Amino acid sequence: MNSDVNERRGRGFFLPIDSMMNILPEHQLLISDVRQNGSGPEIKPESRVAVAVELFLAEVKELGEQDVLAPGTHQTYRCQYDKNLVPRIAEIRLVELTTPRVNDVIQAIRNEVGVASAKTCKSILSGSLSLAVRHGALAANPVREVKIRGKTRRRAPRALEEDEREAWFQLLRQDERAVRADLVDLCKFMLATGERISEALAVTWNDINRETGQVDCSYQVQRLKGQGLVRRRVKSAAGERVLELPRWALEMVLVRWKPGTALDSPVFPDSKGGFRDSHNVQRALRNARRPVGGQRRTELGQMLQAHRRRAGFTQTQIVGKLGWRKTRISLIETGRVRLEPEEAVALSDAYRLNKRDRAVLLELTELAGMRSLADEMAWVTAHVFRKTTATILEDSGQTPRKIADQLGHSRISTTVDEYVGRRARNPEAASLLDEALRGIHEQDRQPTEGPAME
Repeated sequence: MNSDVNERRGRGFFLPIDSMMNILPEHQLLISDVRQNGSGPEIKPESRVAVAVELFLAEVKELGEQDVLAPGTHQTYRCQYDKNLVPRIAEIRLVELTTPRVNDVIQAIRNEVGVASAKTCKSILSGSLSLAVRHGALAANPVREVKIRGKTRRRAPRALEEDEREAWFQLLRQDERAVRADLVDLCKFMLATGERISEALAVTWNDINRETGQVDCSYQVQRLKGQGLVRRRVKSAAGERVLELPRWALEMVLVRWKPGTALDSPVFPDSKGGFRDSHNVQRALRNARRPVGGQRRTELGQMLQAHRRRAGFTQTQIVGKLGWRKTRISLIETGRVRLEPEEAVALSDAYRLNKRDRAVLLELTELAGMRSLADEMAWVTAHVFRKTTATILEDSGQTPRKIADQLGHSRISTTVDEYVGRRARNPEAASLLDEALRGIHEQDRQPTEGPAME
């Protein structure tokens, strides 16, 4: 087994901080003990926000070391605090905090950084100010009434249809890089189990019963700062599950087995036989669905790069000017995505191209615009396989509870609302309503007599 991978046997949880203290009363005395023993600063109304946050982060770190929280929680909170909260609120005194003031900070992070960072920062402040409330520095937690709304409406879950599944694997088999990255079997395994990519990469030969086809899905691979890749238990009890592989998936796995293979080695190893980093696999998946385009698309990208440089723009400057996604220009200039005609016009205007150069650019854009199979699959991510598994099971009549157990969800609502890609919520409803109400409609279809004549 890869020496860089250390197995953590304890189970960690990444819980909402508002509820963490309530369900873990044995840990509520930690900060009080620090205060009484004089080994840390006391939280007072005049204390800075930074004092409460540092004490809170110390507790989060200790809970992570005890495997009560996921070990990456402290790293995530520390990074978000240092980057987004320190310059905005750290030096404000607790007594000066009000809900409007905290709301302004969180909304600023939402607008300038993103919704995900705003939610994490809200959790940090909520936990920190809960400590201040318990120690008498605040009368109430001003974070409680802060609401964060997403910038866009949540998209309906989308799963791969049968023809799309065939197209995806056709795309992988045609891509030498995808084949070398072992993506074909890995994608099949994720579809067969509904596992997250970090869980699939953590499966060892010890976890698979090669006779019954049962697989223990209780582990995940995670990269932690200062520790490298760590194989540890999944973060929730619901995630600890034993699944049974479809017969075809067991046959696929058995073909991969080689006599003499160490039982604690991964089923999907890296080139050295160790565990793979999920971020690297995600990159390989992105490359598979965004391969370098044909010759015309490559020429178009090179032309646009030359025009941008002559105009004196960096990639960051031009996406900011046009309001596009950060990676859009990079993907266009490397031929990885299709350039839309309206985008070509916008770039022509931004680069102030003359009439001749504009005409050449628009003509090449049209020639390079034929959609490829990779273009059709550009929306596919590793999580789509998980949603596809859920949708297949739902279409086959599995109950939401059974599907949630397969995916490792504790809440059925998560499975139904976010993972099952259904077009109709209740397909039987139409026929039932047709039978019950058709008589009313038929009455309106009967010919009516004209008005009575005097």
